[in-house]
Amino acid sequence: MRIATITLATLGVLGFLAGCNTAESPGEVQNDVADARQEAGNEVADAQRDAAENVGDAQADVNSESKDVANAQTEGSYDVTVAKAEGEHKIAVEKCEAMSGDAQKSCKDQADAMLKMAKANADAMRTRAR
Repeated sequence: MRIATITLATLGVLGFLAGCNTAESPGEVQNDVADARQEAGNEVADAQRDAAENVGDAQADVNSESKDVANAQTEGSYDVTVAKAEGEHKIAVEKCEAMSGDAQKSCKDQADAMLKMAKANADAMRTRAR
């Protein structure tokens, strides 16, 4: 009895396995291939869309960072230009101290005007760079 059960079980498994490897009809194969192509096409389209979004996000990050760098450079140039102008103003005012009266006042007024003009130019350059 035990041998008969084992034999029947073995035949059942072999029959099942043989049924799994049977050839499908050409129509079934054609439908399966069409379905697989459609699924593969959808997966590729999804991957392309995701990649495009990732590239877009990365480009936006790069653009933002580039803008931040440009702003930092502009502000740095402005700060340096103003610092130079203020330094030159201090030197000019000290030189004016050698003079007296109206000459000293005129010299200091000219130094102040030069500082004001340098700061205005720096502001204009900063505004154009933005």
